[in-house]
Amino acid sequence: MMNTTQARILLVEDEPNIAEGIIFNLEAEGYRSTHCLSAEEARAKLDAEEFDLLVLDIMLPGIDGLEFCRRLRKKGSELPVLMLTARGDEEDRIAGLSEGADDYLTKPFSLREFLLRVKALLRRSRGTTRVRGTNYSFGHNQIDLAERRATTPAGPIELTELEVKMLQLFFSREGKVISRGDLLQSVWGVAPDTETRTLDNFIVRLRKYFEVDPGQPVYFQTVRGRGYRFVSKDSKKGPQSNAE
Repeated sequence: MMNTTQARILLVEDEPNIAEGIIFNLEAEGYRSTHCLSAEEARAKLDAEEFDLLVLDIMLPGIDGLEFCRRLRKKGSELPVLMLTARGDEEDRIAGLSEGADDYLTKPFSLREFLLRVKALLRRSRGTTRVRGTNYSFGHNQIDLAERRATTPAGPIELTELEVKMLQLFFSREGKVISRGDLLQSVWGVAPDTETRTLDNFIVRLRKYFEVDPGQPVYFQTVRGRGYRFVSKDSKKGPQSNAE
């Protein structure tokens, strides 16, 4: 296994002064760093080379960081992403995490904290972060959380990391009401009292995936004034045995 000090980090930052300081500190820690000024340039680098971490600014010329991260995840990339932004409110943080970022840091930030976040993401990516052997079925839906895939009557679906985290939470507490605050804290890592429509949009998405009639949900239920609940009497809860 590669030591973290040999890790390759791609920095996408269009402000030269900020980029220079970040690169200096990364290389002082022993990391191998490459700098790009735009998402287009970064895409070419990722197509040509292997990296262990992407440090991505949101405010970029052309394709912004959120859209670039969204495209990476849509292609199936699991490269860890640390997102940087000058916008620090909770809604922006949720937006970044919803598009697939693994962590989020607001400018101006402490370089010591930045390096600790980098180290943690690299360690996590080389650990056992993936869900293991968790296959679930309910109704006519088959879900493999480890592979982030689902088969539904409407066809196959590629799941995002956040969708997997939400499904895993629902499955682990089947039949129990989960509050909005608990979902926000467990899935997005934000304060339970955060005001956002992102959670509601995710519930709508799950219903479109797995409900026969999303307008009359059977599995992903709203419990008014309390939160949400997953119910499926015929579900076969994982992990199911897989030949290895």
